[in-house]
Amino acid sequence: MRPPRRRASQSEDLVPEFWYNIVPDLPKPLPPPLLPDGRVPPREMFERLFAKSLVEQEFSSERFIRIPEVVRDTLISLGRPTPLLRARRLEELLGTKARIYYKYEGVLPTGSHKVNTAVAQAYYNSIEGVERLSTETGAGQWGSALSLAGALFKLKVRVFMVRSSYEQKPYRRVLMELYGAEVVPSPSRLTKAGLSVLERDPNHPGSLGIAISEAIEDVLSDEKARYSLGSVLNHVLLHQTVIGLEALKQLEELGEELPDYVIGCVGGGSNYAGLAYPFLRFKLSGRRKDMRFVAVEPRACPSLTRGVYAYDYGDTAGLTPLLKMYTVGHRYRVPPIHAGGLRYHGDAPSLCLLVAEGLVEARAYHQTEVFEAGAIFARTEGIVPAPESAHAVKAAIDIALEAKRSGESPVILFNLSGHGLLDLQGYLEYLEGRLVDYEPLEIDISYLPKVNV
Repeated sequence: MRPPRRRASQSEDLVPEFWYNIVPDLPKPLPPPLLPDGRVPPREMFERLFAKSLVEQEFSSERFIRIPEVVRDTLISLGRPTPLLRARRLEELLGTKARIYYKYEGVLPTGSHKVNTAVAQAYYNSIEGVERLSTETGAGQWGSALSLAGALFKLKVRVFMVRSSYEQKPYRRVLMELYGAEVVPSPSRLTKAGLSVLERDPNHPGSLGIAISEAIEDVLSDEKARYSLGSVLNHVLLHQTVIGLEALKQLEELGEELPDYVIGCVGGGSNYAGLAYPFLRFKLSGRRKDMRFVAVEPRACPSLTRGVYAYDYGDTAGLTPLLKMYTVGHRYRVPPIHAGGLRYHGDAPSLCLLVAEGLVEARAYHQTEVFEAGAIFARTEGIVPAPESAHAVKAAIDIALEAKRSGESPVILFNLSGHGLLDLQGYLEYLEGRLVDYEPLEIDISYLPKVNV
């Protein structure tokens, strides 16, 4: 008798021809972006920042949006579909009856899921005559992905990299520069937003909010430039649904029905939404109301678990429209944890609505326990997870152990959104017992604008 398969196929036919847009299936209308005076921003404001095609996707109510053939072919050439594997050795170590599967995005050239939207964004900008893209990056995964996409579609790229990650992860900067991008540590002296922060605190570790402010200010000074965002907004999450759409077919190949748990780390929400949203459709439609969706964040930046659901700016300087989201406040000074991609003060508005409605639950972990989970996964499955992705590993382990205690045998699916081969400094600090567990700072949101909706 042949043993059960450990991995699904990776046939090119599994790559979807359409992205899934969750917006028309949400239980309530998505609160719109607003200006401080309560008005909805004019479309021209978004079109000055983003390619027009991306703005159309941002506000689309179509359930399925066709993937351009060039984008789909490029994703296939870069390694899609990605593997779906069963973590049998991890199951054995835990002594659980749970069946644990993971979608592994780390096989893509830049080591994470971020290339899925980078390719799409670069394509749309290139056909609209844009010459340069400016963006932010936390851990460097997004910056690397956009740098590669810029090279593929002949666009210049400038990346404002959060200073703490710029110093912790020098090889990510090297990777971006190899692809031809310019990498600037943020806060920088290139922008008014960066200078303002440095004047108050010359040693500021930076944050995604500050880097976003710098990238937007940079774009507004150059008519031929556009801003490119790695998470949070609808069009970014839309592009990532290739992950979950592939996983649906791959689980079916392995003889599994829909999973009982869908897990992922959350900074802005792109990798989690990419896996979870195609599965959430079954819960939202009532077909599988018992499915549980678990979003995992760092305790040092606990927007979903301790933040407030309110309108806030997407950046530190207040250059963006206001977004309705769970937030710890755009001035929150995020401690310099190694999971740089999760050091963001808010989350995707669509994900926040789902959390507010009780359809997605949130958990938060310290980085020491997260790196411990990453080490366990490396020793059993052979893959070193990125610190961000190790948050999902930790939750999967905890849920499998909970099932062991209750005698249940659930199907657990999580997104291993990236590898940690350029994050070994963090693992070295873990092995040497030097990791610091940062408690959440005091959350003060008294300065948030009072919006009349």
